[in-house]
Amino acid sequence: MSYTVFALKWRPKNFDEVVGQAHVTGVLKNSIQKSRLAHAYLFSGPRGVGKTSCARILAKSLNCKAGPTANPCQECSSCKEINDGRSLDVIEIDGASNRGIDEIRVLRENVKFAPTSGRFKIYIIDEVHMLTTEAFNALLKTLEEPPEFVKFIFATTNPNKVLPTILSRCQRFDFRRITAREIASQLEKIAAAEKINVEKEVLFAISKSSDGSLRDAESVLDQLVSFSQQRISLKDVISVLGLVEQEALFEITDRMIKKDPQAVLALFNKLIDEGKDVFVFLSNLIEHFRNLMIAKVTKADAKLIDLPEDICAKLLQQSQAISLEEIFSAFNILVNTQEMAKRFDSPRIPLEINLVRLSCERKQEHNTVKSQPVQELKIQKPALKQESSPMELKPEVKPKKEILPEPASLPETVNITLEEIKSGWKNIVTALSTIKMSLATYLDEGQPTKLKGAVLTVSFPKNCSLHKESLESKDNRVIIEKAFFDVLKVSLRINFNLSEEVIREEQGMDHPFVKSALDMFNGRVVKEDR
Repeated sequence: MSYTVFALKWRPKNFDEVVGQAHVTGVLKNSIQKSRLAHAYLFSGPRGVGKTSCARILAKSLNCKAGPTANPCQECSSCKEINDGRSLDVIEIDGASNRGIDEIRVLRENVKFAPTSGRFKIYIIDEVHMLTTEAFNALLKTLEEPPEFVKFIFATTNPNKVLPTILSRCQRFDFRRITAREIASQLEKIAAAEKINVEKEVLFAISKSSDGSLRDAESVLDQLVSFSQQRISLKDVISVLGLVEQEALFEITDRMIKKDPQAVLALFNKLIDEGKDVFVFLSNLIEHFRNLMIAKVTKADAKLIDLPEDICAKLLQQSQAISLEEIFSAFNILVNTQEMAKRFDSPRIPLEINLVRLSCERKQEHNTVKSQPVQELKIQKPALKQESSPMELKPEVKPKKEILPEPASLPETVNITLEEIKSGWKNIVTALSTIKMSLATYLDEGQPTKLKGAVLTVSFPKNCSLHKESLESKDNRVIIEKAFFDVLKVSLRINFNLSEEVIREEQGMDHPFVKSALDMFNGRVVKEDR
């Protein structure tokens, strides 16, 4: 007998065996039991989560000799034929290869004929969004008023491409990504039944790599059984999938927190020598900082992090050594690195530069602030009174011209133009960097786009939402507006927004790679080729 892969062998045969979609299977079972069956269904969701499997189970439930029933018998001729894919009353159509109007016209003609042996004639159209507009329109009338013995079940990974006129004629069910815990539990059942010697941490690593697709996870487990001689170890998974171990992510982050750039580079170089993909590592590191944020905010809620409890505990412990602002800053830098790496022949270079930057940045900022005269630190006092030291609570009286006016007292017009603000933009960023480097870094990503009265609008690209949110906080806004006043000698109120029209001009000296390199090595440009 030929070998059957796990994804087919362990395909669910009834609603109770479907993993992670109880919100869908529960409604379908109740509809069958109450005889409230729609004539058309749309199953939407990511790949490998059970859409086509549920369509076949629904077909069996409707045509089972003991049915309609929420629990098909699996023994009658109808159930066996549907399981084997040879039922004449259940027609499965691939929307990608039968997407034209001619194929739909043939379907529309065949709909008129009664089922051969079953109770219903059921059409399952997979990837229905691939049908052309003309094909959809040809299907509309039949879909709205089909014969009583006809049912349509559509499956799609992209419901947004399905015409609204089709959607309005279907009962829609949205399938969700299956959690890593649910996938790992199912893989454990398969491993026990197949007598596979595998560690639990291996199953969880497979689950995380599958991105919510049970079918993908089953395929990987199948591959690992062939790859390994006896017991499947975590090293086998890492070798086959090119994953980065959780321990490596914890260790590199620890070195960043301890401000040890040499150790960070050594660890990163070791991962590259082991054959790890730079983009995979970067994606994993971004996810790690996301998990640190969740752990810090929620005290490591395992449901939100979707990792084993021991890993969640380690995340909580590590998150205590880093502030939320530092997590956001690291996240922004890593995401920008991801975008920058796509434009380089070697993505390793920008990643190395920013790993060093993350390992030095907080220390440098601390030293910068420490070295400033007391009077330059006074700008933080309006918003940070509780954090002020006793010495700072006795500031010198400043001249009235340096006191920022309240919003209500801002003038209707100012003696400055938008072009003049743009000309002085670099000076503002430089002045801000001497006070708080992270704010200068964020602000430098934006552009002054509008000046109305004394209100200046600074716009950021769509992917810089975290920059905008950080700058909008009350504490940071006071610092920024003071920097504008010091450089331009004009009182302005600053508003921040996101705009698709803002695109950074990352060329020459303005390129982040060049700027990061100059900052890191305290260098200067001798000659700039144009």
